[in-house]
Amino acid sequence: MAGEARVGLYYAPLPDDPLFAASCAWLGRDPVSGAPVGQPDLPDIAGITADPRLYGFHATLKPPFRFRDGVDWFGFVAAVRDMARGIAPFDLPPLAVTDLRGFLALTETTPSPALQALADACVAEVDAFRAPPSEAELARRRRSPLTETQDRMLTRWGYPYVFETWFFHMTLTERLTPEAQAFWLPAATRFFAEAIAAPRRVSDICLFTQSAPGAPFVIAERIALRG
Repeated sequence: MAGEARVGLYYAPLPDDPLFAASCAWLGRDPVSGAPVGQPDLPDIAGITADPRLYGFHATLKPPFRFRDGVDWFGFVAAVRDMARGIAPFDLPPLAVTDLRGFLALTETTPSPALQALADACVAEVDAFRAPPSEAELARRRRSPLTETQDRMLTRWGYPYVFETWFFHMTLTERLTPEAQAFWLPAATRFFAEAIAAPRRVSDICLFTQSAPGAPFVIAERIALRG
């Protein structure tokens, strides 16, 4: 993996999880094959899901980054495997469709220390592979107001929402107006009700890759938790 290609460490439902099929249909793309998937018959669903479709359905553990000079894909995967050997699978808390700062997302209904610990490990333990963000990337992040803590995280880790500023979410839409929220929140709640009712385990870490800026992210590898 070289140049402008990026990799992120994510949680994503397993292919046999009903949430996998539901999320592919909602966003209109399979993140494994990259193939388009038919979306539900709802007005402008293709438009409001365009941004999350690019990234694929996921919850960010370590945000996407480019490799620094002198490291390679195989060494990176080996490091993630080493990390995963010390982390035990755990139950994901029940999920709900929520309004997250104007976006719709699936979020946890109760805090999960195990989930937080997994995200913390993913951020810290393979950070030696990460190239620092460019000044342009830092400036783009700072266009949105950041707290002092978030700015410190951005400077140190390349992203403002890690460790104590991290929050689990699986994005479903672009930012919506209050009028659009009034339609889409109940629509998404109905659509995902059956899928999110099923219990699920967090049993692996997904490596999502992006080949070039603007290209869709795909699942390149799943690495099992073996602690």
